[in-house]
Amino acid sequence: MFSPRIAVAAVAAVLSLGAQAAGDPVAGRHKNYQCQGCHGIPGWKTAFPEVYNVPKLGGQHPAYIAAALKAYKKGERDHPTMKAIAADLSDKDIEDIAAYYGAAVPTSATK
Repeated sequence: MFSPRIAVAAVAAVLSLGAQAAGDPVAGRHKNYQCQGCHGIPGWKTAFPEVYNVPKLGGQHPAYIAAALKAYKKGERDHPTMKAIAADLSDKDIEDIAAYYGAAVPTSATK
């Protein structure tokens, strides 16, 4: 469900974090095991909690990814799977994962 308040907060967080996340992309590559099953498959669709295309993360702005993960962790974004995954991530894990996906080459959903 889209929430304008959350979207505005995410954009503000992105702008306040600057151009790069503070994380280590090499460390993030080793921490993305819970992410790659859905976000690492071009064109992947999931059926929980409803059928939808899973967003691509490769090439996404690191600050946006970090802000989104932190919002899931705090319960400010509502997706059961993402909330459960983010709940176990430390702030360092989040920054590392964001840096990894921010540095990754975008994939095409049509491949």
